[in-house]
Amino acid sequence: MLSKAKPSSIALVLALAFSPAVAEPIDPRAWESYAGTPGGGRYSALEQITRDNVGRLRVAWRHDSGDVAADPAEKRGLSSYEVTPLVADGTLYYCTPLNKVIALDAATGGEKWRFDAHAAFDLGPVFAANCRGVALWRDRQEPPVAACRTRIFRGDAVGRLFAIDAETGRPCADFGAGGMVDLKDFDYGGAGAPALMSPPAVIGDLVIVGGSVGDNAKADTVDGIVRAFDTRTGAERWSFNPIPAHLSAATGAANVWSAITVDVERGLLFLPTSSPSPDFYGVQRSDPIPHANAVVALNAADGSVAWSYQIVRHDLFDYDLPEPPALITVRRDGAEIPAVAQITKMGFLFVLDRVTGQPLFPVEDRAVAASDIPGETASPTQPVPVLPAPFARQVLTADDMWGLTFWDRGKCRDVFQASRYEGLFTPASERGTVMYPSALGGGNWGGLAVDPRTATAYVKSQNIGTTVRLIRKEPDYKPGPFNMARWLDMPMHGTPYRLVGEQPFLSPWGVPCTPPPWGTMTAIDLNTGATKWQVPIGQVAFGPGGLLKTPKAWGSPNVGGLIATAGGLVFMAGTMDSRIHAYDQDSGAVLWSADLPAPGMATPMTYEAGGRQFVVIAAGGNSLAGTRLDDAIVAFALP
Repeated sequence: MLSKAKPSSIALVLALAFSPAVAEPIDPRAWESYAGTPGGGRYSALEQITRDNVGRLRVAWRHDSGDVAADPAEKRGLSSYEVTPLVADGTLYYCTPLNKVIALDAATGGEKWRFDAHAAFDLGPVFAANCRGVALWRDRQEPPVAACRTRIFRGDAVGRLFAIDAETGRPCADFGAGGMVDLKDFDYGGAGAPALMSPPAVIGDLVIVGGSVGDNAKADTVDGIVRAFDTRTGAERWSFNPIPAHLSAATGAANVWSAITVDVERGLLFLPTSSPSPDFYGVQRSDPIPHANAVVALNAADGSVAWSYQIVRHDLFDYDLPEPPALITVRRDGAEIPAVAQITKMGFLFVLDRVTGQPLFPVEDRAVAASDIPGETASPTQPVPVLPAPFARQVLTADDMWGLTFWDRGKCRDVFQASRYEGLFTPASERGTVMYPSALGGGNWGGLAVDPRTATAYVKSQNIGTTVRLIRKEPDYKPGPFNMARWLDMPMHGTPYRLVGEQPFLSPWGVPCTPPPWGTMTAIDLNTGATKWQVPIGQVAFGPGGLLKTPKAWGSPNVGGLIATAGGLVFMAGTMDSRIHAYDQDSGAVLWSADLPAPGMATPMTYEAGGRQFVVIAAGGNSLAGTRLDDAIVAFALP
């Protein structure tokens, strides 16, 4: 699971020549990185909003991008409003699904400028996707008044990276071709380039991008290459490919679709990599791919591997690492140990030594189910941490099947008993397999915040399964048009099978067959591995206007993330009830909640402007989750 690579003599020279900016003090009033700081953790030291006064929060301002009005619902496709804004020097920056970047006055929400990539570069028709955030870089070599001294980097769904002047919203002409680098100009071991949905990472004078690839469309998708570019010129500085060269023609992916974490002090990048392609069939990629489904630590100077820890072996489950690792200092026997915390879709939290990659809690190899697909050799064991305990439910039985009535519970039980299920890590089969936790999580994107004062992790999860089936292709098989209602049905070109994904494991009445709570938040002490508490989160809204809601004890499926603050609070939206909530860090109790114009299926952030602390959430819904859609950025503050 743990591999290391020693840099060559050339790499050592490069490392000595590379001088990432000395770690500057983090301004607690700002939110200049996607997860709050380059080291992640989604924590703010602001404490104007506390347990005692959070009940007084009110809407301070709202900004609407216009995306929904400009793009009718039938054109939005897979669009989701997932952005976490940045705030620097009194300005808030965010991106939209229609490829715009907008700058607002952080105190008032008044619009300063907007950058439209399609208008600026004549890129042709606009199509919807999502954008989780932008990145910011300051050129310390230029005077404050210089054009593009502060740059906003934003990627798009077809692999273009834009550099924008943070003051004016104009493209930075010296970056790439007039302000844009097109990843399709680089070799990714296949046709096309990754989609840049998550924000780039920035360290020193480098901007680093991973990217998303299409799941299960074909066996040989593009390789999950991570590339570093010069922040001024856009010239490529280095690349890292997690796919071994001898497998590049047979498989791809192992990409970083989530964000990359930066350790400025040590000059390290931490990559949460995904499964090789295709997700559920691995006959053509049976050789080890140690950097897939792994936390990979790269030397930022040259992209060489410092260490790598593989969390899933020979992934047949779509168990990507969905979340950027969080840097945290844990305390053991009076000593402080720099660590990396990584959540997983399986509901595990791995805590690794940041310098060596070794686990800080015992990890056992446990036997798991074999594959029944001809030629497939599943890994006989998978690593399981002894501590912390799983934060998501991991076991199902026929007696667990759930429904609103005896009739629909029976229908769930029929599907369960007809499918293959042998616990966690049951491979896909021709019979059909229940996946639990599924590729939706357990843990998923946005699901971790850490309070460094107490080394407490706050993790959100969901407890819903999916069903998948591998079907042998007929000789005349041709994939049909994309069906939004069955978006997991994929052709898996280059394999003898096609994938039928039956979406979440639901009863005929549309409720999960898995028992509630369907969404939870868990507090975990990273010093000891002990679970402090776990509570259900959110409710599912239904009926006319969403006025009816499920009981609070049932929790809610969720998309998006959470943040922790020095005021003793955890803020999260992300559930199906179009509300944002503030939770007590000590107990998980809900201390405040407020209505949103649509579900806030993004990660909130907080900052101070004009002497007031604001909490901001993108409330635009999620098309894959079937929610209503909007394009609002909503800011809350004390009166």
